[in-house]
Amino acid sequence: MSGPPRIRSMNVADSDSRPVLGPTGNKARTVETRKSGVKPLKKLEKPHQEAESKDKRVPLSPPQCVTTVPSVLRQQDRHQAILTLSMNASCSSDASSDSFNSRASSARGTRQRGPNLRRKSSSSVKRAEKAVEKVGAESVVAVANTVGCLEPKKRCAWVTSNTDPCYAAFHDEEWGVPVHDDKKLFELLCLSGALAELTWPTILKKRHLFRETFLDFDPNAVSKLNEKKMVAPGSAATSLLSEPKVRAIIENGRQMCKVIDEFGSFNVYVWNFVNHKPTISQFRYPRQVPDKTSKAEVISKDLVKRGFRSVGPTVIYTFMQVAGLTNDHLVSCFRFPECIETTEKGERDGDIKPTIIEKIPEALKNLEL
Repeated sequence: MSGPPRIRSMNVADSDSRPVLGPTGNKARTVETRKSGVKPLKKLEKPHQEAESKDKRVPLSPPQCVTTVPSVLRQQDRHQAILTLSMNASCSSDASSDSFNSRASSARGTRQRGPNLRRKSSSSVKRAEKAVEKVGAESVVAVANTVGCLEPKKRCAWVTSNTDPCYAAFHDEEWGVPVHDDKKLFELLCLSGALAELTWPTILKKRHLFRETFLDFDPNAVSKLNEKKMVAPGSAATSLLSEPKVRAIIENGRQMCKVIDEFGSFNVYVWNFVNHKPTISQFRYPRQVPDKTSKAEVISKDLVKRGFRSVGPTVIYTFMQVAGLTNDHLVSCFRFPECIETTEKGERDGDIKPTIIEKIPEALKNLEL
């Protein structure tokens, strides 16, 4: 303030202006008395009035009284101090609230970002672990497959690591598998007779020459071959087998055609001896496998009666082993259960036995009668 406040005389009736503290606390307004007809000032704002009313010794705008200079000064100083304190408090509270809000927001952001970061990091770790597990599993499978490929299959004892690959393949794919095709049966019968002069590895290596020479082992075509040309010196047949063996193959072709005419097929004829079901030997050791059996002797005798040549019991039993009429794979050989499964699969597929086909005409005749 520019100067001390004015002091009004104790005469209330005077119409002089009197100083009244305004809301700001540091300025005074001159107001006319009620007699002058001017409206009195509005009441002070409620917050300031409540703040000043706390001091009972200095009432706000006391009616019909005049404060002295010391009281007015004390009131003005108190009011200004209160305002200053309130402003400082508000500023500090605002600042503290702002700082609190900022800290809270930052904390919330941190809390919000923290789990996300943890989730991302944990997800990345999990993905990495899965990748490692996948690679590990694949490597284990690859190693297992490699070991499985490197580990040799357990075959019959007469097939060793030094055995010719063509003979091992013959053992794994053909030997002991039931055969029902006449051409295939005739081929296996002729090759079994050739074992008297050659071994299986040699026969298998020259198998394509055998098929070319003997017209793919078609019984009808072989039965029509010129025997003199086939046994002539320097012929393809004599380069493979001796003259008696070549003549035996041609004669067997002729006799097989007769058997086919009588029984409908050589398959029906030969499988009748084992009741159209392979014999399962279940041998454990090679020494248990015989060279011939009673069944082979019966078949051999019947074939000899029909005019077949080079069909002794040993040849016939070899033929039975190759054509699958008997399963002579050792029990420990992996082909033993496979050949059995092949036979069972053929039975499940509903293969009609040839013996049943032969009985159909007789049944029809009985119905007509």
